[in-house]
Amino acid sequence: MPAITISRELGSQGRQIAKSTAQVLGYHFMDKSTIGMVLGEYGLVEFGREYEALPGFWERFDARRMERREEVINMLNRVILALARHGNIVILGRCGFAVLHGYANVLNVRIQAPLHLRVAQVMNDHSFTDNKRAESFVKDNDQIRTAFIESFYGVRWDSAIAFDLVIDTSKISPKQATAWLVAATKDLEQKKEAAAKTTSTISLDSTLNAAICEALHCNDAH
Repeated sequence: MPAITISRELGSQGRQIAKSTAQVLGYHFMDKSTIGMVLGEYGLVEFGREYEALPGFWERFDARRMERREEVINMLNRVILALARHGNIVILGRCGFAVLHGYANVLNVRIQAPLHLRVAQVMNDHSFTDNKRAESFVKDNDQIRTAFIESFYGVRWDSAIAFDLVIDTSKISPKQATAWLVAATKDLEQKKEAAAKTTSTISLDSTLNAAICEALHCNDAH
């Protein structure tokens, strides 16, 4: 069954849209914290600290550190693939769109908004009182995400070609965006292309699969 990846700019209300889409569809919702739980069960106990440190510009020239970080990324990729194989899931962030590109039953979505609106949203969400500090926080976040995706996946995070659907929440409300994603997913569920590559072809590691089932409280692949 389908999987949805949602990549979002900070402050674009992408998390809200991802969670509401999962709720309406009755899908599982996975974000950094829950994926971290899976990786912890799978053996990468320090995923949170390792992931947050990725990647500093000068650190990419440290071969030993890069080797460790490539190991982290490889494990992350395995989890993303296994989650998609489980099915009926919304994956927020973690470069899901890059990992799952090319699967016919995966809907890759990008949520974005103009900078000034994202800054205002971040000020509200994170209790910033200074506009300049909030703007710097948003820009730094954008830079880190861009560097991470381009360094490890070789794709542009802001390129529409990498996504099936791009939504600007300055024009499309979260409610409308959710409705669009629900409709698109239901339509995807009905499509059957014999020659298409789907997530059913993904092989599963039994240990990883057990960790995912425990995190999702669901033993049945959809």
